[in-house]
Order: sequence, then C-alpha cells, then structure tokens
Amino acid sequence: MNPVDLYEAASALPTPWDSRALGRVGTAVVKVLRMDGRPLPVEVHDAAELLLVLDGRLELLVDGVELTIGPGELHEVAAGARHAVRPGSTGTLLLVEAAG
Repeated sequence: MNPVDLYEAASALPTPWDSRALGRVGTAVVKVLRMDGRPLPVEVHDAAELLLVLDGRLELLVDGVELTIGPGELHEVAAGARHAVRPGSTGTLLLVEAAG
C-alpha cells in the first residue's frame, strides 16, 4: 500500500460524514472522514470502534456521558454502547471498526 495523506483523503470526500475505507487490518477497516459541526443520531454497534481525532474536535455522547476528544486523542467506543455525535464536531476523524 502506498502512503495515504489522511487530510487529502478526507478533503476529497464528496460530503461530510461520508467515510472512505483506506485499508484493512485483520478483520478491522480503517476509515477517514470529515466532520462539519452537525450532530448525528444515536447508534449502537456489535463491535467496539476506535476514534482518532487528527484535527479539530469530536463531541460525543456515550451512554449518557458527554465527551470531547481533541487532536491526537484516541477514544474507544465499547461494543453495545449507545453513542451519538453532538453539535460542534469539526475536523478530520480516523475510525477503526469491525468489517461489516
């Protein structure tokens, strides 16, 4: 695999919150996306996911707890956790999640 410029990959996405798969590690998919400040509804996954903020910030609500994840910070959302993106999330996000 050739090097991937994560910021360029996120900028090239047609719309915010659309992710692009960059590669796989075992059964996990590594994705990048661009956040635009809009909130997203509650979701729940069968497997844990890792969220790495490259720049900006991610405002989350996880099982009723408000969190702010900043640049260079990694957060794991546990399998089965109810989570939603709160307003104000902007920047570039890298996700690692189980392949579907």
